[in-house]
Amino acid sequence: MKDDLFATAASLAMTRRRLLGFGLMVAGAAAANAVPAFMPMAAAQAGVPPAAQKIADHFSAVKSMTGEFVQFGPKGEQTGGKFFMERPGKIRFNYDGANNFKVISDGESVVLLNKKLQTSDLYPLSKTPLKLLLEDRIDLSGDRVKSVKEEEDLTTIKLSDRQVFGNATITMMFDPKTYELRQWTITDAQGKDTTVMIFNTKEGVSFAPDTFKIDYTANRELNAKKGMR
Repeated sequence: MKDDLFATAASLAMTRRRLLGFGLMVAGAAAANAVPAFMPMAAAQAGVPPAAQKIADHFSAVKSMTGEFVQFGPKGEQTGGKFFMERPGKIRFNYDGANNFKVISDGESVVLLNKKLQTSDLYPLSKTPLKLLLEDRIDLSGDRVKSVKEEEDLTTIKLSDRQVFGNATITMMFDPKTYELRQWTITDAQGKDTTVMIFNTKEGVSFAPDTFKIDYTANRELNAKKGMR
């Protein structure tokens, strides 16, 4: 995976690397007079704040969701579109723009599809930090928790699984009052960040059966043609 996943939308160079790091550029500020409570890895493992697990449990109970998103890449590039999510393991991003770029997870694999450039890159969901966001339950026990940060207007939970995807991490930011997810972050092994902020969300929705379908035959055919060039 030598190429970058999400490059500037105007260049249409949406290639491989950055989905496997949906990451954070913006660190979510606390209220001016708030004193952040930051729990580093060792302390987080010893005892995750009950409020943080309650937030994670609330988000885990959201079995389906749709809405709009804005994504900020490592170089500040901005794209957006609509997203669809269904637990466990399913998500779809339809990006705005003429390139008709899509990211789809069917619960097993993640495909990055650019119909204009005729590219289709496939990865196991289990090897991406996105897996932690889409699990049936976001479990904050054990050594997955890298840090928990509680502020007046934001609770930030950072997870990793070094044995599965190395140094990559996912950082989720929640509203501590409504427990709603505001944005998430994946930082890849090279430290490159991409922020996904979501809004106008609706929970408990139903989707067409093919919403999260990956056309594996088309993926093989596109990559076979690419290999012949």
